[in-house]
Amino acid sequence: MNNKGMENTDYIKHHCDHYLGHRYDHMGKRKYGDREVDVCIIGAGAAGSVLAYELSKAGLETVVIEAGPFWNPQSDFASDELAMQNLAWNDTRLVAGNNPLSMGHNNSGRGVGGGPVHFTGVFFRFHESDFRVRTMDGAAWDWPITYRDLEPYYSKIERDIRVSGPRYFPWGAFHGPYPYPEREPISANSQVFRRGCDVLGIRSTVAPLAILSAPFDGRPPCTNRGFCNQGCMPNAKYSGLIHHIPKAIGFGAEILSDSMVTKVLTDRSGDRVTGVEFVHDGKTYKQKAKIVIISAFVVETPRLLLNSATPGHPNGLANSSGMVGKYIMPHTGHDIYGKFDEEIRFYKGTPVLAVSQEFYETDLHRGFIRGYTFNAHGSRPVSMARTLAANAGIWGKQLKEIMLDFNFYARITLVGEVLPYEHNTITLGNEKDEYGLPRPVVTFSYGENENRLIAHGVARANEILEAAGGQPAFVVPDTAHLLGGCRMGDDPADSVVNRFCQTHDIPNLYICDASVFVTSGGCNPTETVMAVAARTADHLIQNAGRGGQKREEVSRGKVTANAR
Repeated sequence: MNNKGMENTDYIKHHCDHYLGHRYDHMGKRKYGDREVDVCIIGAGAAGSVLAYELSKAGLETVVIEAGPFWNPQSDFASDELAMQNLAWNDTRLVAGNNPLSMGHNNSGRGVGGGPVHFTGVFFRFHESDFRVRTMDGAAWDWPITYRDLEPYYSKIERDIRVSGPRYFPWGAFHGPYPYPEREPISANSQVFRRGCDVLGIRSTVAPLAILSAPFDGRPPCTNRGFCNQGCMPNAKYSGLIHHIPKAIGFGAEILSDSMVTKVLTDRSGDRVTGVEFVHDGKTYKQKAKIVIISAFVVETPRLLLNSATPGHPNGLANSSGMVGKYIMPHTGHDIYGKFDEEIRFYKGTPVLAVSQEFYETDLHRGFIRGYTFNAHGSRPVSMARTLAANAGIWGKQLKEIMLDFNFYARITLVGEVLPYEHNTITLGNEKDEYGLPRPVVTFSYGENENRLIAHGVARANEILEAAGGQPAFVVPDTAHLLGGCRMGDDPADSVVNRFCQTHDIPNLYICDASVFVTSGGCNPTETVMAVAARTADHLIQNAGRGGQKREEVSRGKVTANAR
């Protein structure tokens, strides 16, 4: 199969439909254990999609195994908040801690494309300081890589998917220009936010977005439907589902959807992984591979490693350090609402069209280290009502009165950095799911630094809403963007993977997703997830060679991984 016609979204739909039918015809007949591929990727989300594309394009025989379905945007997506909750990973996850997380829609996706299928498209680079928190602020750890190591991959990703953005971005190391121009016009909610910022002398800008502002690759520009969180039917918003995965298929990659990986398999010595075991339609299959890459996100990646324990790895694979499942970091995601005399109608338009990172870097005068991003974040009525009831404890008559005035509210979302703490973990519970796997237990509590950061951010957001002419209304506590759990580092004693996402313990096992993050930064992380994946793919390709001369050396860990 070649890449001809990949620019046309009709071709993507036809190709995927044809491919799925072919795969299901032979699923039961193919003897997976008899055929070893170069690379098996677990998870087709933000990282897995990039890896699949880059590795298959380089000539590596690649299989991607995804637990969820292979969505068709035209038939599976709808402008319906309730129906589209199925885009998230809704399997039962147990929660604990002083601030137990709300799992589901704002944490991870389920299906080809993963979380970006239902994300808002906000696309930030991390700042240089995010990689040096220990050096600069005396907390957490420094990453084993720097911003400069990721800089070419940030640029590559932005160029490959045509990120749209402001003419000038005032924070961090990158100030533009973006490949595509900024989105116009911006929503009323974003106009209110920018007006309030202007009054207070706070810099703001139009959001950088993985959403087209002009045609590209047979896809149309955004029409401001506003259903980004429900899956983009026109395909104006990026996800691996409509960009990297169809192209990977064109280069020969195989995508096995609706297939839950239950175990990573090792050889008798436990020194190498040999493939994976997965369940499809109630039947168990095996897929052999020279290299296995786990890109299953922050909950499922540690869960899979812990559940794959062997006599040689009694505490789980890649866990000699005891760090698997430790130090998870969700962002603070508090929503701050203001009520206005005029109608805002903040359901209209792309959810986030204006942002500010004025409070991103550490300023000790604020009483805490690190910082946060403000996103002028629109909402739809069902989502607002549910979060008010579930997270803010607003019910009955008060909830009814608020929702009757829905059109008069504006909202700012605080995306705040959370430091890594050992007590925030992913562990295995005693309950079993339908695959016989222990359900994951997600334990989380804020530290004092986060509580101070949240208080500061809420106060500033209310000031912005007041300056724009509104009255502070209520605050909905929330979290988002899970990160960490399989930390990257140079020292095998206190990290799980090296700077190229190769596990310290097993050289042909890689982990490449948000779980390898050392710190969380104070902004939406998807671009950094994808940049790390592109860098990992580049490392594998350079060591394996197009012709495959070094593939066995890579799988056996004989290729050194000390170059940046």
